[in-house]
Amino acid sequence: MTAYAPLLIGLAIGALAIPALLLVLRALCVQVEERQSVLVTRFGKHIATIDRPGIHFMPRRIFPWIGLITVNRRRDGRHFKDVAVNDARGTTVTLDLWLEHRIDDPIRASFAVDDWERALPNLVARAATAVLGNREFHELLRAPDELADLLRDEVATQAAPWGLGVNALMIRDVHVLPGVARDLLATINARLERARAEIEERGRLAVDAHDADTSASIAGLVAEARAQYPLAIGRALADLRRHPEVHAAYTELYSLSLLRPHRMISFRGFKDDLRPVDAAMLIPMQPGPAEAE
Repeated sequence: MTAYAPLLIGLAIGALAIPALLLVLRALCVQVEERQSVLVTRFGKHIATIDRPGIHFMPRRIFPWIGLITVNRRRDGRHFKDVAVNDARGTTVTLDLWLEHRIDDPIRASFAVDDWERALPNLVARAATAVLGNREFHELLRAPDELADLLRDEVATQAAPWGLGVNALMIRDVHVLPGVARDLLATINARLERARAEIEERGRLAVDAHDADTSASIAGLVAEARAQYPLAIGRALADLRRHPEVHAAYTELYSLSLLRPHRMISFRGFKDDLRPVDAAMLIPMQPGPAEAE
């Protein structure tokens, strides 16, 4: 037992020395991970920044007035729900926004603002009001990507003094209050009814115009046909005048038919040259001066 006592004591000292050495090294060193920064402060004032990943030996950190602030510079995303915005007509619209951001300047992020994580929702709401407050509601529905780019630029401009960078911003959803939704639906229904009435009225006017054009065309054709009938009669009488005996007989018979028009008169002796019904429809024309001679 006496022979092993120094060995046991040495093992006990070694077992205690290794953790103690690790504690001393940990107290005198600073470990920096990838995409991370460590700010060194003295009495609360920034004096140095360690950005290179690894373990850095810094004995002065054992002093109580030396402080370390670890800043994560990795990308992060936050979901902002029910961001209220009034459009150009005063309609209250709520948006769901997704913001992807990072810390570009760890010094500003730590000292320029008290707590940027709590202040970021107010910054996003203020930027949304500035960008979307002068837009119509239908613009929010039709061009969300374009408005999201404008909103991203506005958020990035306002967040830059805090040392924050904005990678992306998306408008995920647009909501309106239930009462506003009912009013919008009523307005849309009224517009649809008005558009339907206008279409029906234009169709009725087009049909009436087409009917009028058709009636005018038919009237023109009928007038033209009626104008051709006397010409045809005139040509037939001209042919009769070439045969004086026949023309004289026709004129006499037609004059007799006018005495008692309610009776039917038969014309005989014409055969195929002139049917009785054709002779009854002919109206004798007054001879001209040349023919009278």
